[in-house]
Parts: sequence; structure tokens; C-alpha cells
Amino acid sequence: MTKVALVDDHQLFRKSLSLLLDSFEGVSVEYDTHNGLAFLKYLMEYDIDVLLLDLEMPIVHGFDVCKQAKLIDPSLKIIILSQLTSKEAVHQVMEMGANGYFTKNTSPEMLENAIQNVMDKDYCFDMALSSVIREALLWNKKRPVFSDSQSVHLTPKEIEIIKLATLEKCSKEIADVLNISNRTVEKHRNHIMEKTQSKNFIGVVLYALKNKIIELEQI
Repeated sequence: MTKVALVDDHQLFRKSLSLLLDSFEGVSVEYDTHNGLAFLKYLMEYDIDVLLLDLEMPIVHGFDVCKQAKLIDPSLKIIILSQLTSKEAVHQVMEMGANGYFTKNTSPEMLENAIQNVMDKDYCFDMALSSVIREALLWNKKRPVFSDSQSVHLTPKEIEIIKLATLEKCSKEIADVLNISNRTVEKHRNHIMEKTQSKNFIGVVLYALKNKIIELEQI
């Protein structure tokens, strides 16, 4: 069972979404609140797999909730669900470790798929935001790359895993393509994240773009 929390300051939307999420197979809403600080306190005591988070909120802004939640539990998957769709906003939460970004117009089917994808593949984005996502990546790409002293060596196998991950293949699918075990893929993924100092695999993709290991057209 995937344990989900929901943080949004619009009560009617939050309660309606909570009922919808509970109707998804294998999903259980464990906590919902309008208060980001209350959620962070909750996260210190209880395990949550996926957080659905609005950005524009009072008390504690969604950007701060995203950042602090990842510090409390780095394994937490965070899906942003917001009407704020600027490339700057998308880029900022991606660097903070968010695993997905969707608008509030997202269909129930797409949201259910997103929850499954962030659990299986580590990241998933609203196709309606594809142009914004690409702009955010391009905007990020224009920033300075790592210096030689900070660069890391990625093996051909690790680069191939990054390329396959950008095609939204899960670890099992990557294992089948490379004819290795699922466990070996997971070890490679963890090692790549350690090497690139990334919070999740979208961070690895950002690193690969910055250092021209992959091209934007491959995303």
C-alpha cells in the first residue's frame, strides 16, 4: 500500500482530492492538511511514501515544505500539484528534489499513473507541461557547469542507465534491456546519485544535461 499525504490550503479541493486518491488501487491517504508546518511535524513521526504538495500556501510556502521534507526524509516522493507553472518554479522544485510536477487540471487517470511512476521510476511530469519542463531544463542548462575539480567519472554502463531512465524506463525495464539483474540496476542508480550528489534521479538528469552527458532532445 502506497501511503500518501496531501498538503493544500484549499479545503474543498483538498478533501475532494483525498476522496479521489483513496479510490485508487493500492493508495491510502494517511494525512491531509492546509498547513505545511503541521505536515513537517507529522513527517518527523510517521512514514509517508508520496506527498502531493501545492506551492502557493500561507504559513509555510510550498517551496520551503518541499526542501524541508526532503531533509527529513530523502526517500519521500514529492509530486507538486499547482497552478504555478513558470519555468523558474519548475526548476526550483526540481533542484530541491521534487519527483513530479502537475497542474490541478490533471485527470484522475494521469494522477494515479503519476503516483505509480514516482514509486517505480522516481519521477514523472504532466505531459501538458512538457514545453515548460523543457524550458526549465534549458534554463538550467545555461547555468555554469561543474568545474573540473567537481566533475565525476561516469562509466559507459552508468551513462546508458541514465539514458534509459530519461525514456521513463523503470529499473526492471532497464535490467531487461541491459541483461542484468534488477538489483544491479538499483545499485548503479544509487551509485550514480551518490557520485553526482543528486537527491533523486531527476537530479541525475539535470547533472547529465549540465555536463553534456545527454542532450535535451533525448528527454
